[in-house]
Amino acid sequence: MKRDSMKRDNVAWMRGVLLAAVLYNVLWGAFVVLFSFALFRSLGMELPNYPGISQHVGMIVGVYGVGCAVGALDPLRHWPIVLVGLLGKAFGPVGFVSAVAAGDLPLRFGFTLLTKVVIWWIPFAPIFHAFRTNHQPKAANA
Repeated sequence: MKRDSMKRDNVAWMRGVLLAAVLYNVLWGAFVVLFSFALFRSLGMELPNYPGISQHVGMIVGVYGVGCAVGALDPLRHWPIVLVGLLGKAFGPVGFVSAVAAGDLPLRFGFTLLTKVVIWWIPFAPIFHAFRTNHQPKAANA
């Protein structure tokens, strides 16, 4: 009985994280779509020639928020959504370092990694780990 209670508590925590991710991604995505130059202006960067690229990124971020809403229904069952989010957040810094090295982005743009990437490693990694430890494949009967 205690194990079931612990599992429910963990799932409740995971749902809370995913619901926070829904809110974050939908709001951030909408902001980027509606105000695609705001971040560039706030950092004193040259404005991009193609605002549609930023707006498409905003749309992808917003749609990921919808995916998180599905994941929140049953976080352990819908673990692929968490994995996609974790991978996206893992590869974001790689893309950033590449863009800085190529001279496409200034180093000061890196602060966005803290608010949009790194903070999500903390809750998403344990959710994915919980899936891996609680849902091991069953051995086939020989």
